Amino acid sequence: MRRAFVFLHRYVGLAMALFLVIEGLTGSLLAFNSDLTILFDPRLAARKPSPDAKPLDPATLAERAAEAMPEAVIGYFHPNHRDDQVILAMSWKDGKTPHAGEPDNLVLDPWTGKELGRIPYHGYTDDFPRDIMPFIYSLHVNLSLGGWGGWILSLVAILWTIDCFVGFYLTLPIKLEKFWPRWKPAWLIKWRAGAFRLNFDLHRASGLWLWAMLFVFAWSSVNLADGFGLYRFATAALFDSDPTEIVARLYPPHPDSGPPGLDAHAAQAVGERLAAEIAGREGFKILRPISLQYIGYAGRYNYAVLTDRAFPRDQRLTVFFDSDTGEFAGLFQTSAPHMGETITNWLEALHMIRDPVDYLAYRIFVAVIGLVIVMLSVTGVYIWWKKRAARTHQLSRAPARGVLEGRSDASALPQGEA
Repeated sequence: MRRAFVFLHRYVGLAMALFLVIEGLTGSLLAFNSDLTILFDPRLAARKPSPDAKPLDPATLAERAAEAMPEAVIGYFHPNHRDDQVILAMSWKDGKTPHAGEPDNLVLDPWTGKELGRIPYHGYTDDFPRDIMPFIYSLHVNLSLGGWGGWILSLVAILWTIDCFVGFYLTLPIKLEKFWPRWKPAWLIKWRAGAFRLNFDLHRASGLWLWAMLFVFAWSSVNLADGFGLYRFATAALFDSDPTEIVARLYPPHPDSGPPGLDAHAAQAVGERLAAEIAGREGFKILRPISLQYIGYAGRYNYAVLTDRAFPRDQRLTVFFDSDTGEFAGLFQTSAPHMGETITNWLEALHMIRDPVDYLAYRIFVAVIGLVIVMLSVTGVYIWWKKRAARTHQLSRAPARGVLEGRSDASALPQGEA
């Protein structure tokens, strides 16, 4: 069994290596996506006009976005930890699509509503270096190959999850007697050892120390690129899970009956009232509004605010309500009524660095994890290459050893060699 697992770990690792290097590097960069986007495109950062200037409310920003892109509708406000920009995802209005695909994301000045620029929705364009981060994002989610890339990464994520357990098993000692003394070296790195031993220790020990987070990223990747339906099947089999309940409540099917009954300002007033009622009932403070989103296909608005609730509770409070009547429809919370959805929400939050773990320290940690994934892939390939070279060398010397060892019996050798 151990030989079979060694074989599996070796060749599955080789098959995944390039993809994990791409995902690790791009993931490390995306941990600071907003900051790097502005680094490559400084025009996307606004300057506060005066020390006492206040940002525009979400409804007014939605109106300014509609004026800037009349051919599109607002999809949603991007959650963003920066205060000097507001990013809105747009989608084309029916019958007015000027080209295939989605429009650019629109970036507004939060204090004036002025358009600062647009971020391409689909991968790389020729506007270098401004579009480096959109290209990095496209590489990360689908290798910039569209649907085919998503299927490839879905398979890689499944193999990576399996390999997490195989790799862990291979660090365990063969015999159970004196278990910890035998297992302890697997957790250590001999920094002064030779190149091969150092690479081997880095590969094994780093995988052990960070195993839990590596598994989180592997399994959450299965969820985010679940082309085969494995994540949904496993979650339903292992946990109390009913994702359709949340979808039916917050995103019900809704016929396209034209504009919503509530305009942006009326919807914002409803959202403010509902959020204030919940804050008063639960005893927390609302710090500022974040976003107002109209979900046309569901006949819903959602309104999000930043609160003073402490970790592990969500800092953001997001209320859903009917887009025509303003009737309360529900909340989005990381901790859901069903264990399966709670686990899924937390996995997505940890993978995508969103509420309730959206802190600078965690962003740095995720960037480091990405580099560790690259290191594990590179050291794994190096270990395989060195072992293969050693086996090849050994096999090439085997006939010569046989000749030397058999020279005392010349009759055992071909006449020419004797």
